[in-house]
Amino acid sequence: MSQVCIFFAPGFEEIEALTVVDLMRRVNIPITMVSITESLNVTGAHGITITADSLMRTMDFSNTDMLVLPGGAPGTCNLNSCEPLKELLRDFYSKEKYIGAICAAPMVLGHLGFLENRKATCYPGFEKDLIGADYVAVPAVVDGHIITSRGLGTAIEFAGKLIALLKDRAVSDAVKKEVIYSA
Repeated sequence: MSQVCIFFAPGFEEIEALTVVDLMRRVNIPITMVSITESLNVTGAHGITITADSLMRTMDFSNTDMLVLPGGAPGTCNLNSCEPLKELLRDFYSKEKYIGAICAAPMVLGHLGFLENRKATCYPGFEKDLIGADYVAVPAVVDGHIITSRGLGTAIEFAGKLIALLKDRAVSDAVKKEVIYSA
């Protein structure tokens, strides 16, 4: 069974993060909400506080198959300034494990050099941060083990792409139908 970790930083975009968590749990993919702070309680960009499942500093990532970064402001900048997270991302990248990022968060991957010669997308205005990428203005794109998406309005499509990679397209399509999503 695939294990996913999604990272919560102060100022995260609530819908992007919780849509991924919700849809993965609906299809029985274990997903852990990980706080990069010293508190399990993390407040998003719109004042919604969630309680994470684990603190990054105490988390064992050895059985994790996918890392996910939600966007948001200043959440993305907080993710980008978290050195332990960037080290973990580098480790996953070198092992070609799945890494997903939505909205402004693909900039973290761009700054790490992960998007070089890959198709990628992001929230409008962050294209310059997709260093070396072939920018495509589509809701979500998979290029190898890197998955990027544009923003809140594409969160279900993004979660669907992640689910399709970990399970299959039929499971992804079924959960999108269950929540009455139509692209």
